[in-house]
Amino acid sequence: MSALCATLLALAGTERAGAWGEPHATITRAALATLPDWQRQRLGEEWEALGSHHCLIPDRVHTEKENARFAMMDSRPGVVYLVNLHLPATQPENFEVLRYFMGKGVAAMRVGDLRDAARYAGTLAHVLEDWTCPAHCVPGDNMFTLFKQFLPPPEPWRYALLHGPVENGTLKVTIGSREPRLLADSVDEAAFRLLQRANEGTAAARAQVIPIIQGLYSGDTNAVVTAQTSAAVCGAGIVADALHTMFCLGAETPLAAVPKTLDLSSCIPLEATNLAFPQGAFFSRPYWGHAQRGVILRDGTNAIPLSLLVEEQGGITEKQFATGIGTGTRSALSYLVPAGVYDRFAVLAGLQAGLGASGNVQFSVLGNGKVLCAATVTGRQPARRLECPIAGVTNLQLVATSGGGDGKGNFAVWAEPQLIKADKGP
Repeated sequence: MSALCATLLALAGTERAGAWGEPHATITRAALATLPDWQRQRLGEEWEALGSHHCLIPDRVHTEKENARFAMMDSRPGVVYLVNLHLPATQPENFEVLRYFMGKGVAAMRVGDLRDAARYAGTLAHVLEDWTCPAHCVPGDNMFTLFKQFLPPPEPWRYALLHGPVENGTLKVTIGSREPRLLADSVDEAAFRLLQRANEGTAAARAQVIPIIQGLYSGDTNAVVTAQTSAAVCGAGIVADALHTMFCLGAETPLAAVPKTLDLSSCIPLEATNLAFPQGAFFSRPYWGHAQRGVILRDGTNAIPLSLLVEEQGGITEKQFATGIGTGTRSALSYLVPAGVYDRFAVLAGLQAGLGASGNVQFSVLGNGKVLCAATVTGRQPARRLECPIAGVTNLQLVATSGGGDGKGNFAVWAEPQLIKADKGP
């Protein structure tokens, strides 16, 4: 996501507006500007309203009661103002929100109700924009009172609540020639992939909080605007993909090819409640530390590439992997999975070839609490390919435990973990 943000920020253009209050419209219009002409034509007069008004519906549920239902959910009857539409919550809750409003918009389009579809699209855009806004990316401290203990303010800012200043300003937001991406060919999968994008956007917004606050304290308006714009442009890219996908699914036209697999290591485990791998449960073997994507830690601090012994062409060779998870024993990583979207899970499980020669690890894959497949691998053995059906599974768990011995070589690797969609045929 950081590379994407940098690319999009470099394309920042000419449209001016304030930040995430009324100017949700700025970010939404930047997203809409990238969508194909047929989508603009399909929405007709609702197109302009989506970019100027509908994206503000969740903020106006008490003043525009006729539109309040477009920011409400059946699962929470009678709740007019949903905090989760503004502040990210747990991944299951966020997934429910994305699936609900994506589904409502698609369903309305399929019956030709473009008025309702555009309003649901506006709520979806608002949600994603707020989840990727620096002022909304630290739930529980969105006034930044705790932050002031880490960044003590100068006297003029001593009693100021920082939420408004962090998000307010005048921005230029455009994502230039970037083409929107079709996320999936079903609502459930689209919401799941959108959840991963939103997680990345929240993390990217957090990277801008300190530069914004430092800029506010020092009166450096350019620094504040630059950091705000970085987050806004990232959010606009995510919104563009979300709206493009909603409109494609709603039109029921032939869809472009979408990926049949998803790299599970790109997802955030449920144990990482703040979108960071937890430090709370330390491994006694082989190091104190936490799971890492794309590397494994030597001595708990030095990143080493994921490397396994594998069987190829009748022999055993060492192979590096770009994707996967490096961990130790006493490790359990749980992942939200949308039921009915993916048919199988596959992974190569083994010991890191350079560090795990003395290791002995049992790898287990659990679905909804039941063991689906498992294998014990020692450091002298090639990695084992584990593959199991996951239809109906909503909680997939990867568990690494000691298979015996002193544990000093238990550098466990889950390489290329893939969620695989069933082939629907021609």
